[in-house]
Amino acid sequence: MDAKSQQTTMIKSLSLRDNFIWTFIGNVVYSGCQWCMLIIVAKVGNPYMVGEFSLGLAITAPVIMLTNLQLRGVQATDAKREYQFCDYLALRLTTTMLAFIIIIFIIAMSKYKLSTAMVVAAVGLAKCFESISDVFYGLLQQHERMDRIAISMMIKGPLSLVSLGVAVYLTGSVFWGALALGAAWAIVLLSYDIHNGAMVLGEKEKCGMWLQSLIKIRPRWDIKTLYRLAWLALPLGVVMMLISLNANIPRYFIQHYKGEYWLGIYSAMAYLMVAGRTVIGALGQSASPRLAKYYASQDSVSYNKLFYKLLGIGAIIGVIGILVAVLGGEMLLSLIYTPEYAQETNVFVLLMVAAALSYMASFAGYGMTAARYFRSQLPLFVIVTIITTIAAALLIPKLGLIGAALAVILSNFAQLIGSMYIVGLAVRSLKK
Repeated sequence: MDAKSQQTTMIKSLSLRDNFIWTFIGNVVYSGCQWCMLIIVAKVGNPYMVGEFSLGLAITAPVIMLTNLQLRGVQATDAKREYQFCDYLALRLTTTMLAFIIIIFIIAMSKYKLSTAMVVAAVGLAKCFESISDVFYGLLQQHERMDRIAISMMIKGPLSLVSLGVAVYLTGSVFWGALALGAAWAIVLLSYDIHNGAMVLGEKEKCGMWLQSLIKIRPRWDIKTLYRLAWLALPLGVVMMLISLNANIPRYFIQHYKGEYWLGIYSAMAYLMVAGRTVIGALGQSASPRLAKYYASQDSVSYNKLFYKLLGIGAIIGVIGILVAVLGGEMLLSLIYTPEYAQETNVFVLLMVAAALSYMASFAGYGMTAARYFRSQLPLFVIVTIITTIAAALLIPKLGLIGAALAVILSNFAQLIGSMYIVGLAVRSLKK
């Protein structure tokens, strides 16, 4: 595939409103199905099984985030088209293979029981398929066609839920559930995501069937270009790894001091934060290309207007989550999971406070990335990670799950303050 065909798009961009609607619907369906997977494990199994599955996610997520290099965000905000999709694809394939090798190494070096180690490996394999789909999402996001991403997510979500649910129910094993999950993600990648990539690159007439699309979409292995792109994106990869670590550090301490049972209780409650993140992710992903265009054109007024509108929405969603937890947290936890989880309602309320801070910090993150302030984020998240680690080490051994929730609050508050400072620097640079 030559450069000219890579720069041609056969489909028109959607409006910001349409992109948000599609992204919101896609995220609601996908996040809802992921949540239901956790509920199925909790209902069919027990908190220990939830803990095993959550540990698999906690171990693999930082590795995947690091090796992903946040290429989707880099690609979506590449308003000047400095790199072609074949470059992004080649780098993602390389780093995904590296990610799986690292995950296997971590498992080999760990002292987990065999069943837990197998779950971590299966989750890691599934995450690799998801990672490859993500680079195709970046291409579609760059061209502001969030509808096609949403459709992919709406296919992937129910298929994942059914695959994992049936496997866990029939085998009573999270390991087989995770393998079924990976198979579902691989099917969607091969049958839908790659075909969409071919269409947006102007290969629609040549790629009528999915197999033809698979042949046409080729990575370009130009070492110098891949090195430049990797070096550009590396700070964001490290930042995303640190963000993932910030979310998972409390889980590591809980597993170490309290065991998989209490990790399962905590993870199930923490996952309720996803309800708000569905809206945050939809808005942030839809608005990122627009924010990037405003910043690239040095339109600070439009950039600020959209950015602070997003920040306000994040605050409103967070307050709603806190009210729901205070007024109906116990009933909600009993209804969704089991009475075992409802005994920790105080932890749930604190997690919703942490979620409110997280929503605003996430929008600030989109603002930094849209302004192409990549390297400035690295020292910020190093500091945030240190704060999280110290808080978790001091609070969790003494206060248990409440200590974990307090550590997350401190972490998210530090992230919000630091992110707002960097966005302020970015905007002020436009006015000079």
